[in-house]
Amino acid sequence: MITCSAAVFLNPFGKLPKLEEIYMYTNKLSGKIPSSIGNLSQLSILAIADNKLEERIPDSLGNCKRLLAVDLSSNNLTGNIPGPIFELLSLSIGLFLGFNQLTGLIPTQIGNLRNLGQLELSENKLSGEIPATLSSFQVLELLYLAGNHFEGPIPASLNQLKGIRFLDLSRNNLSGQIPKFLGELRLESLNLSYNMFEGEVRIDGLFKNVGAFSIVGNSKLCGGVEELQLPACPANVLQKKKGPLNNKVIIPVITMSFVVVILLCVATFTFRIRRSRREISTALPFQREYPKLSYAELHQATNGFSSDNLIGEGKYGSVFKGILDSTGQTIAVKVLKLQERGGNRSFQAECEALKNIRHRNLVKIITSCSSIDFKRNDFKALVFEFMENGSLDNWLYPGTLHEQRGTASLNLTQRLNIAIDVGSALDYLHCNCEVAIIHRDLKPNNVLLDADFGAHVSDFGLAKVLLPTSCRSKNQQQSSSTGIGGTIGYVAPEYGTGEEISTQGDMYSYGVLLLEMLIGKRPTDCMFNDTLSLSGYTKRFLPDKVLEIVDPQIILEEERHPSGTRQTITPSTNKLEVCLVSILQIGVLCCAALPSERMNARDVLAELHKIRNVFLGAREQGRQHG
Repeated sequence: MITCSAAVFLNPFGKLPKLEEIYMYTNKLSGKIPSSIGNLSQLSILAIADNKLEERIPDSLGNCKRLLAVDLSSNNLTGNIPGPIFELLSLSIGLFLGFNQLTGLIPTQIGNLRNLGQLELSENKLSGEIPATLSSFQVLELLYLAGNHFEGPIPASLNQLKGIRFLDLSRNNLSGQIPKFLGELRLESLNLSYNMFEGEVRIDGLFKNVGAFSIVGNSKLCGGVEELQLPACPANVLQKKKGPLNNKVIIPVITMSFVVVILLCVATFTFRIRRSRREISTALPFQREYPKLSYAELHQATNGFSSDNLIGEGKYGSVFKGILDSTGQTIAVKVLKLQERGGNRSFQAECEALKNIRHRNLVKIITSCSSIDFKRNDFKALVFEFMENGSLDNWLYPGTLHEQRGTASLNLTQRLNIAIDVGSALDYLHCNCEVAIIHRDLKPNNVLLDADFGAHVSDFGLAKVLLPTSCRSKNQQQSSSTGIGGTIGYVAPEYGTGEEISTQGDMYSYGVLLLEMLIGKRPTDCMFNDTLSLSGYTKRFLPDKVLEIVDPQIILEEERHPSGTRQTITPSTNKLEVCLVSILQIGVLCCAALPSERMNARDVLAELHKIRNVFLGAREQGRQHG
């Protein structure tokens, strides 16, 4: 960590006119940004967030005509936003000035930044109206103006922001009605909370999905979908052609409405505010909550993303093993394939899911990186802890990786432990998160094994976040998203008919995974077709012939003595068969055609723990007899 005056430390950079990028996050730089910063005519990235910089942003910054991104957030900068910044037509990645003490208006000249992708001015002291010229942004995806003193209505011209996906105008003094066009934009998140909006909340478009927007703290709103629990709109709001209502009617209605809204605000305040603040940290390319790693650092760690470091590949990303030069930590870097349709969406979905979750059986994210590569192409990556034993798929289907490790394979106890670990992860995602999360792509490739063969569920690129709900619900179906998502063979059959995604869809995938771990056949094996599935195949051999279909390696490993010699099959062999039958029956139940007939994660966990306790006790007894 660098502790230094900004003028002393940054001034020498003015003598390096060919300098292209400055990354100085989370240090203790103090003082003001020197005017000599304007001498860096080749500068493309200026990122000095999370410091103690003070005073005004220098006008000379406008001389850096090649700037693609500016991040001065989380400092103590004061004064107006200098006009020359709005002449930097090169700005495309983003302008991040949030969490400072900036004052004044947003000049109308901001509309000059037509190619800007993200604008974050939250948590300042900016005032006045939101400029209508923001509508000139052609590719803007993220606009955060929360926590300022903006007033007046939302400009109607913002309906031109066709690419906007994240919009946060919360905690201002905005007024008027919520414009209809907001529900028609392709927004993934809209936060209008704690303003002075009034009138009817629509029930179409975005406003059908209460998980996608927040309007708490606006006491004069009414109507909307039932989940909002807002008061019904008075007749003078719904039918403006009619004359005003009698005060004897209006006053009680307004009073009751106010009481209901206050209660609603109290009940939802913590959830909404926490979520809206987290959205900033995952949506911005320059992260605050996690370590900052640049493209150059990841490039060096992975030996230039060499094919020798490639450890996995999917539709939306390639995973590389790397070693951080700064700490020596071994990491796994998932580089998103942005050229693939849906690649950007996959990145956002994974960030949205991972920011809400912490569990021992979920892959641990270290940080994310959203930047540009050495060729000025967009670059997005997620950095995870490295899992020494690779994926479950590598162990179920031996290949080159398996040959390097020798002939060992997973025994039944290890497979049972993995099943319990994955079940624990699903129980957490479905029941114990702040919001329920549907994984949607559970399969052996997405189950990673650490040095002790503990299982960690990974790849949340298709994950969906649902509304808060009770885990007691047999089949949570609160998302409005439909369509098939996942991998053939693991996708629940109801998704193919347009049913909404649900926790029971994950349980179907889990059932397939459970059967696959014991039988050793993929659900897409050539022996399976429209008339015979992995589940149907298993049913034919239950309960008396399971030893004919289970992976032979399971029986071989159970017969093998820990010393490497072989022992005579003992009475515990019968317990082995009973154990296999019990697990396979759970897998079959989870693969039921009707979602309502499938087991939930909590019940699965309870049964698997019982099976493991009985089996381990029987095996120990068998060893004593042997």
